[in-house]
Amino acid sequence: MDINVAEKRIKELSDTLKYHNRKYYIEDSPEIEDFEYDAMLRELEDLEKEFPEFIKEDSPTQTVGGAALRLFNPVEHRVKMESLQDVFNFDELRTFGEKIDTSKTKFSVEPKIDGLSVSLEYRDGLFFRGSTRGDGVTGEDVTANLMQIKSIPKAINFDGELEVRGEVFMPKESFLKLVSRQELMGEAPAKNPRNAAAGSLRQKNSKITAERELDIFIFNVQHIEGKTLTSHIESLDFLKELGFHTLPSYKACDSIDEVIKEIERIGEIRGGLSFDIDGAVVKADSLAYRETIGSTSKYPKWAVAFKYPPEEKETVLENIEINVGRTGALTPTAVFMPIMLAGTSVSRATLHNEDFIASKGIGIGDTILVRKAGDIIPEVLSVTSHGENSSVFKMPDICPSCGSPVFREEGEAVIRCTNAECPAQLLRHLIHFTSRDAMDIEGLGPAVLEQLLNAGLIHNIVDLYTIDYEKAANLERSGEKSMENLKAAIENSKQNDLSKLIFAFGIRHIGAKAAALISEHFGTMDAVLSATAEDFCKIDGFGSIMAESAAEFFSLAGTHEMIESLKNLGVNMKSLKEVKDTRFQGLTFVLTGTLPTYSRSEASAIIESFGGKTSSSVSKKTNYVLAGEEAGSKLDKANKLGVTVISEAEFNEMIK
Repeated sequence: MDINVAEKRIKELSDTLKYHNRKYYIEDSPEIEDFEYDAMLRELEDLEKEFPEFIKEDSPTQTVGGAALRLFNPVEHRVKMESLQDVFNFDELRTFGEKIDTSKTKFSVEPKIDGLSVSLEYRDGLFFRGSTRGDGVTGEDVTANLMQIKSIPKAINFDGELEVRGEVFMPKESFLKLVSRQELMGEAPAKNPRNAAAGSLRQKNSKITAERELDIFIFNVQHIEGKTLTSHIESLDFLKELGFHTLPSYKACDSIDEVIKEIERIGEIRGGLSFDIDGAVVKADSLAYRETIGSTSKYPKWAVAFKYPPEEKETVLENIEINVGRTGALTPTAVFMPIMLAGTSVSRATLHNEDFIASKGIGIGDTILVRKAGDIIPEVLSVTSHGENSSVFKMPDICPSCGSPVFREEGEAVIRCTNAECPAQLLRHLIHFTSRDAMDIEGLGPAVLEQLLNAGLIHNIVDLYTIDYEKAANLERSGEKSMENLKAAIENSKQNDLSKLIFAFGIRHIGAKAAALISEHFGTMDAVLSATAEDFCKIDGFGSIMAESAAEFFSLAGTHEMIESLKNLGVNMKSLKEVKDTRFQGLTFVLTGTLPTYSRSEASAIIESFGGKTSSSVSKKTNYVLAGEEAGSKLDKANKLGVTVISEAEFNEMIK
């Protein structure tokens, strides 16, 4: 390759990989599959070997991908938490094996858990701190959230200092339950268990972490004082004796051929495991030999991760079913001849929307290629051959649940039912109404709501405030005490701020922040009900689509009747927001980058408490840009427009 072309390609790959590192490790929202990332990283490694003059210290080949977030306090790791070099076939594994002197060590083989790597520290037998890997040198303190994981021992029978490394993960069953809840709520479902686990562990509210049913496998001793260990297998046995939840299987092997047999065995059973794995880890077992062989700047030389290729299979599409969501969205689901993928039988996969079907030319009777994204969620990749007389599937013109006409707004891919009273939408709508960010009615989860609906005790939102608690107490897994608690929670919800009620209605294009803006701008529900689209447009941060959606909802006769009923039942219809003073009145702030101590939501709340507003984009109307670390294009635009840029320290001076 020409040297100029190589330099350009190395920079391109490096920038792309850094972007995807941030999406994966920090934001927990990957945009590409692991094998796509691995292919780019491998290409970069090969180019850097050929053109070493272009290797930079911050190259993705030289650094661990994560970074410590400022949501939590930083933790400097006593022992660097390294990542592993990947191998993708047995030839590469044999090359690794040739560098290991088997007269000095055996190999150990264990499953590679696909989760979030953490460190647990114990002093005098007590768990006192837990942290994420971060960039390998500095992580984030997530002790409070790790305390919610039941399988982490809070006390052990060991008096010396001990630091262990483990992988926090979400069991497959818990992940599927989470996705089901998110879909019922109309939220974007988690992409895979790894991202669900990472997002759950980084919650500011540890109660949310506890609800997510996380688990952990401990796989390494990082540091120990008070006991001498000589091998990895010995250390795992020791950890198991102490009560740690160690890896379910680990094996010592004398040769690379034995290693390959064990990797094949793990690959055959991985689909039946209750947790997600993305490979197998092969290590030199002797701890003394590891010290001798050492590490590179990024990887230990004594270990590799064998990555299993994504499994893909063909099958025949037998039908396409249409499901109706909370917002009336019609979602097509592929129903196909069952196939075995990653050890389980699969017969259904989402087809997302009409455009997805059209782009791939999918028709009933076609042979399709299917895989499991992250070994969990089935997805249709392509059509490999069209069935006889098949044609591209067309979405229905009427709702399959209620028979009402459907429509598709310009610029949207989703088709929706026009009937606000559509039965298919009711349960999802009620779940959203009672959720934490909406009316926050504890005890009214999806299962209870479904029971109340099936028993005919509720038919709409208003009925939540007139439940016959005596009849409800006779429902399965209910009783007088639970009904007393539910009644109290429902009564408490009547005192919520107007913004929570507006968000609870589930108005299209109106999220929690937009609902808060409406509440603050109008002050009372009566003012909201009389507002026009032009009035909503006057709210800073509102566009025409949001304004028209809000105006349309609040102009409906059914909306007026519902709100009047809720008002008569004692539900608050006023904004309760308090402003400390008006020093930021008329000022607009834009937040960018990672602040040292505040989260963005915390900084926004402070600004609003002083009468100011926050915006997501920088313009000439912006008064201040509050910038933290890794501030990007917004900071550049602010400098270009001459907008005042302030640090968190300067911001703190302003709010004294």
